Parts: sequence; structure tokens; C-alpha cells
Amino acid sequence: MGKKKVILIGPVYPYKGGISHYTGQMYRELAKKHEVVMLSYKMQYPKILFHKEQRDYENDSFKVEDTKYMLHTANPFNIIKTAGFIRKYRPDMVVIQWWHPYFAPCYRILETFMGKQNLVFVCHNVFPHERFPMDKFLTKAALSRGKHFVVHAKEEGEELKKIKKEPDHAVTPHPTYNMFRFENLTRKQAREKLGIGEEERILLFFGFVREYKGLKHLLHAIPLLQKECAGIRLLVVGDFDGNKEEYEELIRGLRIEDQVSVIDGYTPDREVEKYFAASDLVVLPYESATQSGIVQIAFGFERPVVVTRVGGLPDVVRDGKTGYIAAPCDPEALAEKITLFFKGKKAEEFEENIRKEAARFSWERMGEVLEGFFDRTL
Repeated sequence: MGKKKVILIGPVYPYKGGISHYTGQMYRELAKKHEVVMLSYKMQYPKILFHKEQRDYENDSFKVEDTKYMLHTANPFNIIKTAGFIRKYRPDMVVIQWWHPYFAPCYRILETFMGKQNLVFVCHNVFPHERFPMDKFLTKAALSRGKHFVVHAKEEGEELKKIKKEPDHAVTPHPTYNMFRFENLTRKQAREKLGIGEEERILLFFGFVREYKGLKHLLHAIPLLQKECAGIRLLVVGDFDGNKEEYEELIRGLRIEDQVSVIDGYTPDREVEKYFAASDLVVLPYESATQSGIVQIAFGFERPVVVTRVGGLPDVVRDGKTGYIAAPCDPEALAEKITLFFKGKKAEEFEENIRKEAARFSWERMGEVLEGFFDRTL
């Protein structure tokens, strides 16, 4: 296959978050073989919708050189101008990151004015985690003109079929985030940085704290674990976005203040490593999900996980091999799986299994999936 011309649209540095990291990694993979223009946002979300700072200029480790910050998602004239740039470039493929219906009007205008394109949507989730009226209508308006789709879970493929008849889509696992190893910290070194004892059994809950992520169920599991696993400690590392008090009240009510450490706020890229390297087990007690980049960050550090049987999470975890799968909304089930891990002394075995799975979650594989859409016509 010769070198192709690709337009990649999505957030990258200095925008925060997992999708920004994801888009940057996708750019690097595609750019190995093809001519890729990284087209990002001049304005991503208006401040009225997203009150916190959207950018982090101090963490430029994932910077994509020559990114064109062109697209203002709420300015129709800008969107039309950006569409003209795409049309003039005459790409072989346009790849757009999709994760929320907020972008539907922007992408609908873009699709209308950029002319007929080989358009691929990478759907991090087809519908938003927290549903709202009109979300299906908006999603259909944006995605209906896509020619090809990438989803990271079979369940998401089924969701896609609700808005597009017989969509041409590929289901492939979310690739591993292995780019946070800035210092190659050992478990001991990471624990020294955090003031954690070698004998402590560390659980990690990482990322934005939202209701659907089920942190409350994990907190309810801690008293149950105290009876079975001495030295249990939970690190909750993430942005609570204003709902921290209810979790603090729950922690006090359960009398687990000594077993839970809360690190509230956005975690800069270079601070991620110490938390994962110091942990024994990463826990995702989600009530619902599509897929999760947190699992892939954990696997990038060769850390096993406990996830719940929701969305695409069971697709990426080998139960009893690279982690455990528990019933959702069930603290006893979480406690049982966590106890199984520590009492069975599974750390070394699971870490070795995660290393063996590396090819399954590689960015090379993701690149091959996208390349498969170059010459496929509908």
C-alpha cells in the first residue's frame, strides 16, 4: 500500500484527557506510513458548558507537532472554512473522534461542506454515558454520513445499528496506553514517592469520578475486605467535579478514613506513573460502560484489574488471567474478587499474562484496522 493522505480530527495537546492522548497516539501510528494532517480545535467546548480549564500547557509530552488548531465547534462560519480546507486537501480518508452529541451540529456542517469523503468515525462511545433528551437524534444526524466506523466493544456495534442500518464497522479492543512510563518507576520507588509501605495492599480507582463509575460500591467493599485482607488501602485519584462531599460523607459513615486516600483534581500526565506503578490492583466498579482507557493504562503498567460485567469491559479482561470480572453494583462481588487476587498471590502470574496480551492491544493493530478502510467502498 502506498502512502495515503489522511485528515485526523480530534483533541490533542494541550487539551486534557484520555481522548486527547488517544488521538495523539493514533496520529503517531498513522504517520509512520502515511501523510497525516492533525486537525484539532481552536475552541472545543464553550465555557458555559465546561467550566474547568480545558488545556494543560505544562504537559507537552504528547504534543503533536504542526497540529492545525482550526476548528471552532460553535462557529458555523469557521466550520465551513475548515470544511473548505479539507476539500482542498483531497484526503484519501477523514478520521473523526466521536464521543458526545455536543459535536453533532459542528460535524454535520463539516460533512455538508467538505464534499464527498471517505469518512471514518472512531466511536469511543456511540451514545453518551449520561443520556439526555435528543441525544439519539443528534448522534444520528452526525454519524449517518459516516462510511466506516471503529468501535471498541461488540455492544457499541449494536448501539451503532440503532442509528445506521448495516453500518460498515470494525470492533477492535481499545489500544494500550503505554506512554506514561516517563521514569520507569519500580513498585518500590513509586511507593517511596507516595509514602506507601511495601507491605500495604494497594487498590487504585483512577479518573473522573462520575456516578456511573460506581465508586460508592468499591467504598462499600472496603469494610468487607478488612476482614479478609490485612493492609488494604484504596487510592482514589481523580477529579470529583463538585461531588466530593458526598463521597467523603460515605467514607466517614463506613469508618474507613484510614483505608482510603483521596487525591482530588486533574492528574498531570507525568504524575500518572507513580499511582499505577505503586498499585497492586486497579479497580473499575462501573455501573455502566462502553470501554475504558483506564484498563489500558493499567495494562500499560502491567497491572491487573478488577472490572464489572458491563459494556465492553469483559471483552478486554481475561477473567482469572489478566484480572477478574465481577457483577456490577455489588460490593460483595468486588470484595470476593479482590480477596481472590491477594489470597491467591496472583500478581506475578497476571503480570506475565498481560505481557503476553500486548499484541492484541497494540497501536499497530489499530493502524491496520484503519488502513482496511482506504480502498473499501460501499
